Amino acid sequence: MSLFDFMIAAGAGDARAGVLVTPHGDIETPCFMPVGTRATVRTLSPRDLSGAGAQVVLANAYHLFFRPGADTVAGLGGLHAFMSWDGPLLTDSGGYQVFSLGASARVSSGGVEFKSVYDGSRHFFTPELSVSVQERLGADIIMCLDQCPGADASPGELRQAVGRTADWAARCRARHRRQDQLLMGIVQGGTNEKLRRESAQRTIETGFGGYAIGGLSVGEERSAMLEALALTAGLLPADRPRYFMGLGDPAGIMAAIAAGVDMFDCVLPTRLARHGTAFTSAGRLNMRGAALARQDGPIDAGCRCYACRSFSRAYIRHLVTLKEILGLHLLSLHNVTFLLDLTRKAREAIMQGRFSDFMKSAPEF
Repeated sequence: MSLFDFMIAAGAGDARAGVLVTPHGDIETPCFMPVGTRATVRTLSPRDLSGAGAQVVLANAYHLFFRPGADTVAGLGGLHAFMSWDGPLLTDSGGYQVFSLGASARVSSGGVEFKSVYDGSRHFFTPELSVSVQERLGADIIMCLDQCPGADASPGELRQAVGRTADWAARCRARHRRQDQLLMGIVQGGTNEKLRRESAQRTIETGFGGYAIGGLSVGEERSAMLEALALTAGLLPADRPRYFMGLGDPAGIMAAIAAGVDMFDCVLPTRLARHGTAFTSAGRLNMRGAALARQDGPIDAGCRCYACRSFSRAYIRHLVTLKEILGLHLLSLHNVTFLLDLTRKAREAIMQGRFSDFMKSAPEF
Protein backbone atom coordinates (compact mmCIF):
# COMPACT_ATOMS: atom_id res chain seq x y z
CA MET A 1 0.00 0.00 0.00
CA SER A 2 1.15 3.55 -0.77
CA LEU A 3 1.30 6.54 1.55
CA PHE A 4 -2.18 7.64 2.66
CA ASP A 5 -3.92 4.73 0.96
CA PHE A 6 -7.11 3.80 2.81
CA MET A 7 -8.12 0.15 2.61
CA ILE A 8 -11.46 -1.12 3.90
CA ALA A 9 -10.79 -4.54 5.37
CA ALA A 10 -14.37 -5.42 6.35
CA GLY A 11 -17.83 -3.92 6.51
CA ALA A 12 -21.11 -4.40 8.35
CA GLY A 13 -23.91 -2.33 6.91
CA ASP A 14 -22.50 1.19 6.76
CA ALA A 15 -19.89 0.46 9.45
CA ARG A 16 -16.43 -0.39 8.23
CA ALA A 17 -13.02 -1.46 9.51
CA GLY A 18 -10.18 0.16 7.62
CA VAL A 19 -6.46 0.89 7.55
CA LEU A 20 -4.97 4.30 6.75
CA VAL A 21 -1.27 4.36 5.82
CA THR A 22 0.72 7.30 7.25
CA PRO A 23 4.45 8.15 7.44
CA HIS A 24 4.50 7.25 11.14
CA GLY A 25 2.53 4.01 10.99
CA ASP A 26 -0.78 2.55 9.92
CA ILE A 27 -3.98 3.67 11.64
CA GLU A 28 -6.56 0.92 12.12
CA THR A 29 -10.09 2.28 12.10
CA PRO A 30 -12.52 2.91 13.69
CA CYS A 31 -10.32 4.69 16.20
CA PHE A 32 -10.52 7.33 18.89
CA MET A 33 -7.81 9.99 18.84
CA PRO A 34 -6.86 11.58 22.20
CA VAL A 35 -6.55 15.36 22.08
CA GLY A 36 -3.26 16.98 23.05
CA THR A 37 -4.18 20.59 22.31
CA ARG A 38 -0.83 22.11 23.32
CA ALA A 39 1.23 19.08 22.25
CA THR A 40 0.28 17.19 25.41
CA VAL A 41 -2.72 15.13 26.48
CA ARG A 42 -3.30 16.49 29.94
CA THR A 43 -1.61 14.43 32.70
CA LEU A 44 -0.75 11.62 30.25
CA SER A 45 2.71 10.90 28.85
CA PRO A 46 3.33 9.43 25.39
CA ARG A 47 4.19 6.18 27.18
CA ASP A 48 0.79 6.26 28.91
CA LEU A 49 -0.96 6.82 25.58
CA SER A 50 0.96 4.09 23.80
CA GLY A 51 0.24 1.65 26.61
CA ALA A 52 -3.45 2.52 26.47
CA GLY A 53 -3.54 1.69 22.76
CA ALA A 54 -3.61 5.16 21.20
CA GLN A 55 -2.62 5.11 17.54
CA VAL A 56 -2.84 8.80 16.67
CA VAL A 57 -2.81 11.95 18.80
CA LEU A 58 -4.11 15.44 18.01
CA ALA A 59 -2.61 18.87 18.57
CA ASN A 60 -3.98 22.32 17.76
CA ALA A 61 -2.28 24.65 15.28
CA TYR A 62 -3.86 27.78 16.80
CA HIS A 63 -2.41 27.15 20.24
CA LEU A 64 1.00 25.99 18.98
CA PHE A 65 1.21 29.04 16.70
CA PHE A 66 1.14 31.25 19.79
CA ARG A 67 3.08 29.03 22.20
CA PRO A 68 5.84 28.03 21.51
CA GLY A 69 5.53 28.97 17.81
CA ALA A 70 5.61 26.82 14.68
CA ASP A 71 9.16 27.87 13.83
CA THR A 72 10.36 26.83 17.28
CA VAL A 73 8.72 23.41 16.92
CA ALA A 74 10.16 23.00 13.42
CA GLY A 75 13.60 23.97 14.67
CA LEU A 76 13.41 21.26 17.32
CA GLY A 77 12.72 18.55 14.76
CA GLY A 78 8.98 18.95 14.25
CA LEU A 79 6.02 18.07 16.40
CA HIS A 80 6.83 14.35 16.67
CA ALA A 81 10.26 15.04 18.13
CA PHE A 82 9.03 17.99 20.20
CA MET A 83 6.45 15.93 22.09
CA SER A 84 8.29 12.58 21.85
CA TRP A 85 5.43 10.84 20.06
CA ASP A 86 6.55 8.52 17.27
CA GLY A 87 3.10 7.55 16.02
CA PRO A 88 0.79 9.44 13.66
CA LEU A 89 -0.19 13.01 14.54
CA LEU A 90 -3.11 15.16 13.39
CA THR A 91 -3.25 18.94 13.77
CA ASP A 92 -6.47 20.92 13.74
CA SER A 93 -6.39 24.14 11.76
CA GLY A 94 -7.77 26.65 14.25
CA GLY A 95 -11.23 26.42 12.73
CA TYR A 96 -12.77 25.27 16.01
CA GLN A 97 -11.50 28.45 17.65
CA VAL A 98 -13.76 30.40 15.28
CA PHE A 99 -16.59 28.79 17.24
CA SER A 100 -15.10 28.53 20.72
CA LEU A 101 -13.72 32.09 20.94
CA GLY A 102 -17.04 33.57 19.88
CA ALA A 103 -17.21 37.34 19.52
CA SER A 104 -13.45 37.78 19.96
CA ALA A 105 -12.87 36.05 16.60
CA ARG A 106 -13.71 38.33 13.68
CA VAL A 107 -14.50 36.35 10.54
CA SER A 108 -14.33 37.70 7.00
CA SER A 109 -13.95 36.22 3.54
CA GLY A 110 -10.19 36.57 3.85
CA GLY A 111 -9.84 34.64 7.10
CA VAL A 112 -10.17 35.07 10.84
CA GLU A 113 -8.75 37.73 13.15
CA PHE A 114 -7.98 36.02 16.44
CA LYS A 115 -7.21 37.52 19.81
CA SER A 116 -4.48 35.50 21.47
CA VAL A 117 -5.68 33.76 24.62
CA TYR A 118 -2.13 34.16 25.96
CA ASP A 119 -1.31 37.87 25.67
CA GLY A 120 -4.31 39.53 24.00
CA SER A 121 -2.47 40.34 20.77
CA ARG A 122 -4.44 40.11 17.55
CA HIS A 123 -3.43 37.97 14.57
CA PHE A 124 -5.05 37.33 11.21
CA PHE A 125 -5.32 33.67 10.23
CA THR A 126 -5.80 32.96 6.55
CA PRO A 127 -6.28 29.50 5.02
CA GLU A 128 -2.79 29.81 3.60
CA LEU A 129 -1.26 30.68 6.98
CA SER A 130 -3.09 27.79 8.66
CA VAL A 131 -1.65 25.32 6.14
CA SER A 132 1.81 26.88 6.41
CA VAL A 133 1.78 26.57 10.21
CA GLN A 134 0.68 22.93 10.01
CA GLU A 135 3.33 22.16 7.43
CA ARG A 136 5.99 23.57 9.74
CA LEU A 137 4.60 21.59 12.68
CA GLY A 138 4.90 18.45 10.56
CA ALA A 139 1.84 16.41 11.50
CA ASP A 140 0.89 13.43 9.32
CA ILE A 141 -2.70 14.64 8.88
CA ILE A 142 -3.65 18.31 8.69
CA MET A 143 -6.99 20.08 8.42
CA CYS A 144 -8.34 22.86 6.24
CA LEU A 145 -9.29 26.10 7.96
CA ASP A 146 -13.08 26.17 8.25
CA GLN A 147 -15.81 28.24 9.82
CA CYS A 148 -17.69 26.28 12.49
CA PRO A 149 -20.98 28.01 13.39
CA GLY A 150 -22.81 27.33 16.64
CA ALA A 151 -26.04 25.39 17.00
CA ASP A 152 -27.97 28.65 17.30
CA ALA A 153 -26.71 30.03 13.98
CA SER A 154 -29.36 31.42 11.66
CA PRO A 155 -29.93 29.93 8.19
CA GLY A 156 -28.10 32.91 6.72
CA GLU A 157 -25.13 32.43 9.03
CA LEU A 158 -25.03 28.72 8.20
CA ARG A 159 -25.05 29.44 4.48
CA GLN A 160 -22.27 31.98 4.87
CA ALA A 161 -20.20 29.48 6.87
CA VAL A 162 -20.70 26.81 4.20
CA GLY A 163 -19.57 29.22 1.49
CA ARG A 164 -16.53 30.40 3.41
CA THR A 165 -15.55 26.86 4.37
CA ALA A 166 -15.66 25.77 0.73
CA ASP A 167 -13.74 28.83 -0.48
CA TRP A 168 -11.11 28.40 2.25
CA ALA A 169 -10.82 24.69 1.45
CA ALA A 170 -9.91 25.51 -2.15
CA ARG A 171 -7.30 28.00 -0.93
CA CYS A 172 -5.87 25.44 1.51
CA ARG A 173 -5.69 22.87 -1.27
CA ALA A 174 -3.85 25.30 -3.54
CA ARG A 175 -1.37 26.26 -0.81
CA HIS A 176 -0.57 22.75 0.44
CA ARG A 177 2.89 21.57 -0.63
CA ARG A 178 4.02 18.66 1.54
CA GLN A 179 3.41 15.26 -0.02
CA ASP A 180 4.07 13.54 3.31
CA GLN A 181 0.96 15.12 4.83
CA LEU A 182 -2.68 14.22 4.26
CA LEU A 183 -4.87 17.33 3.94
CA MET A 184 -8.50 16.73 4.92
CA GLY A 185 -11.48 18.82 3.85
CA ILE A 186 -14.32 19.65 6.23
CA VAL A 187 -18.07 19.55 5.62
CA GLN A 188 -20.23 22.13 7.42
CA GLY A 189 -23.93 22.99 7.27
CA GLY A 190 -25.24 22.45 10.80
CA THR A 191 -28.36 20.29 10.80
CA ASN A 192 -29.65 21.76 7.54
CA GLU A 193 -29.91 18.96 4.97
CA LYS A 194 -29.68 21.21 1.91
CA LEU A 195 -26.59 22.99 3.20
CA ARG A 196 -24.95 19.73 4.26
CA ARG A 197 -25.40 18.38 0.74
CA GLU A 198 -24.05 21.57 -0.80
CA SER A 199 -21.03 21.63 1.52
CA ALA A 200 -20.24 17.97 0.87
CA GLN A 201 -20.50 18.43 -2.89
CA ARG A 202 -18.23 21.49 -2.96
CA THR A 203 -15.66 19.88 -0.66
CA ILE A 204 -15.57 16.66 -2.68
CA GLU A 205 -15.24 18.62 -5.94
CA THR A 206 -12.15 20.37 -4.53
CA GLY A 207 -10.71 16.94 -3.81
CA PHE A 208 -9.06 15.76 -0.61
CA GLY A 209 -7.41 12.63 0.72
CA GLY A 210 -9.94 12.44 3.55
CA TYR A 211 -13.08 14.19 4.74
CA ALA A 212 -14.21 15.47 8.12
CA ILE A 213 -17.70 16.08 9.44
CA GLY A 214 -17.63 19.41 11.27
CA GLY A 215 -20.18 21.70 12.84
CA LEU A 216 -21.96 19.01 14.86
CA SER A 217 -21.86 18.19 18.57
CA VAL A 218 -21.80 21.96 19.22
CA GLY A 219 -25.04 22.21 21.20
CA GLU A 220 -27.73 20.88 18.85
CA GLU A 221 -30.28 18.25 19.91
CA ARG A 222 -28.96 14.69 19.81
CA SER A 223 -31.60 13.45 17.35
CA ALA A 224 -30.80 16.27 14.91
CA MET A 225 -27.08 15.60 15.25
CA LEU A 226 -27.48 11.91 14.51
CA GLU A 227 -29.64 12.63 11.47
CA ALA A 228 -27.11 15.12 10.06
CA LEU A 229 -24.26 12.72 10.86
CA ALA A 230 -25.84 9.83 8.95
CA LEU A 231 -26.68 12.08 6.00
CA THR A 232 -23.19 13.54 5.74
CA ALA A 233 -21.36 10.23 6.14
CA GLY A 234 -23.43 8.80 3.32
CA LEU A 235 -22.44 11.65 1.02
CA LEU A 236 -18.68 11.21 1.47
CA PRO A 237 -16.49 9.03 -0.75
CA ALA A 238 -16.41 5.44 0.48
CA ASP A 239 -12.73 5.00 -0.38
CA ARG A 240 -11.45 7.82 1.84
CA PRO A 241 -11.29 8.11 5.65
CA ARG A 242 -14.14 9.92 7.38
CA TYR A 243 -13.51 11.88 10.55
CA PHE A 244 -16.14 13.23 12.98
CA MET A 245 -14.62 16.23 14.70
CA GLY A 246 -15.25 16.69 18.42
CA LEU A 247 -17.22 13.55 19.28
CA GLY A 248 -16.27 11.81 22.52
CA ASP A 249 -19.30 10.34 24.24
CA PRO A 250 -19.57 6.54 23.95
CA ALA A 251 -23.13 6.47 22.61
CA GLY A 252 -22.37 9.08 19.97
CA ILE A 253 -19.23 7.25 18.87
CA MET A 254 -21.14 4.00 18.50
CA ALA A 255 -23.83 5.70 16.40
CA ALA A 256 -21.18 7.31 14.22
CA ILE A 257 -19.34 4.02 13.66
CA ALA A 258 -22.63 2.44 12.60
CA ALA A 259 -23.07 5.32 10.12
CA GLY A 260 -19.66 4.67 8.54
CA VAL A 261 -17.36 7.12 10.33
CA ASP A 262 -13.76 6.03 10.91
CA MET A 263 -12.07 8.54 13.22
CA PHE A 264 -13.08 10.54 16.29
CA ASP A 265 -11.51 13.02 18.66
CA CYS A 266 -12.64 14.93 21.72
CA VAL A 267 -11.33 16.54 24.91
CA LEU A 268 -14.26 14.99 26.81
CA PRO A 269 -12.42 12.07 28.48
CA THR A 270 -9.78 14.29 30.07
CA ARG A 271 -12.25 17.12 30.76
CA LEU A 272 -14.57 14.75 32.61
CA ALA A 273 -11.59 13.44 34.57
CA ARG A 274 -10.82 16.97 35.75
CA HIS A 275 -14.37 17.13 37.08
CA GLY A 276 -14.08 13.78 38.85
CA THR A 277 -16.21 11.80 36.39
CA ALA A 278 -15.42 8.39 34.92
CA PHE A 279 -16.80 6.50 31.92
CA THR A 280 -18.15 3.06 32.80
CA SER A 281 -20.15 0.42 30.96
CA ALA A 282 -23.11 1.45 33.13
CA GLY A 283 -22.79 5.15 32.34
CA ARG A 284 -20.90 8.06 33.86
CA LEU A 285 -19.77 7.66 37.45
CA ASN A 286 -19.22 10.57 39.85
CA MET A 287 -16.03 9.58 41.62
CA ARG A 288 -16.74 12.05 44.44
CA GLY A 289 -19.86 10.13 45.48
CA ALA A 290 -19.95 9.17 49.16
CA ALA A 291 -21.16 5.66 48.27
CA LEU A 292 -17.77 4.91 46.72
CA ALA A 293 -15.83 5.58 49.93
CA ARG A 294 -15.75 1.88 50.88
CA GLN A 295 -16.04 0.23 47.47
CA ASP A 296 -13.10 -2.08 46.86
CA GLY A 297 -13.71 -2.88 43.18
CA PRO A 298 -12.31 -1.07 40.11
CA ILE A 299 -13.92 1.87 38.35
CA ASP A 300 -15.17 -0.55 35.68
CA ALA A 301 -14.81 -4.31 35.98
CA GLY A 302 -14.36 -4.75 32.23
CA CYS A 303 -11.61 -2.15 31.86
CA ARG A 304 -7.97 -3.14 31.35
CA CYS A 305 -6.39 0.22 32.23
CA TYR A 306 -3.74 0.60 34.93
CA ALA A 307 -6.17 2.46 37.21
CA CYS A 308 -8.72 -0.35 37.10
CA ARG A 309 -6.11 -3.11 37.40
CA SER A 310 -4.38 -1.56 40.39
CA PHE A 311 -6.66 0.67 42.45
CA SER A 312 -10.07 0.59 44.10
CA ARG A 313 -12.91 3.01 43.60
CA ALA A 314 -12.44 4.01 47.24
CA TYR A 315 -8.79 4.94 46.73
CA ILE A 316 -9.39 6.91 43.53
CA ARG A 317 -12.30 8.69 45.23
CA HIS A 318 -9.93 9.55 48.06
CA LEU A 319 -7.46 11.07 45.58
CA VAL A 320 -10.15 12.97 43.71
CA THR A 321 -11.78 14.49 46.78
CA LEU A 322 -8.38 15.65 48.04
CA LYS A 323 -7.51 17.00 44.56
CA GLU A 324 -4.38 14.90 44.35
CA ILE A 325 -2.67 14.96 40.95
CA LEU A 326 -2.53 11.16 40.88
CA GLY A 327 -6.31 11.02 40.96
CA LEU A 328 -6.54 13.25 37.89
CA HIS A 329 -3.92 11.15 36.12
CA LEU A 330 -5.66 7.84 36.87
CA LEU A 331 -9.10 9.11 35.86
CA SER A 332 -7.73 10.59 32.63
CA LEU A 333 -5.95 7.35 31.82
CA HIS A 334 -9.11 5.36 32.51
CA ASN A 335 -11.41 7.57 30.43
CA VAL A 336 -9.05 7.69 27.45
CA THR A 337 -8.50 3.93 27.62
CA PHE A 338 -12.26 3.36 27.81
CA LEU A 339 -12.85 5.12 24.48
CA LEU A 340 -9.81 3.54 22.84
CA ASP A 341 -11.09 0.11 23.86
CA LEU A 342 -14.63 0.90 22.70
CA THR A 343 -13.49 1.69 19.17
CA ARG A 344 -11.05 -1.24 19.15
CA LYS A 345 -13.81 -3.66 20.17
CA ALA A 346 -16.13 -2.19 17.54
CA ARG A 347 -13.43 -2.78 14.92
CA GLU A 348 -12.96 -6.37 16.06
CA ALA A 349 -16.71 -6.94 15.85
CA ILE A 350 -16.82 -5.59 12.29
CA MET A 351 -13.86 -7.75 11.27
CA GLN A 352 -15.46 -10.84 12.80
CA GLY A 353 -18.89 -10.25 11.26
CA ARG A 354 -20.70 -9.68 14.55
CA PHE A 355 -21.09 -5.91 14.63
CA SER A 356 -24.88 -6.09 14.69
CA ASP A 357 -24.76 -8.25 17.82
CA PHE A 358 -22.12 -5.96 19.31
CA MET A 359 -24.40 -2.97 18.86
CA LYS A 360 -27.36 -4.78 20.37
CA SER A 361 -25.36 -5.88 23.41
CA ALA A 362 -23.66 -2.50 23.98
CA PRO A 363 -24.71 -0.71 27.16
CA GLU A 364 -26.87 2.38 26.87
CA PHE A 365 -24.02 4.45 28.37
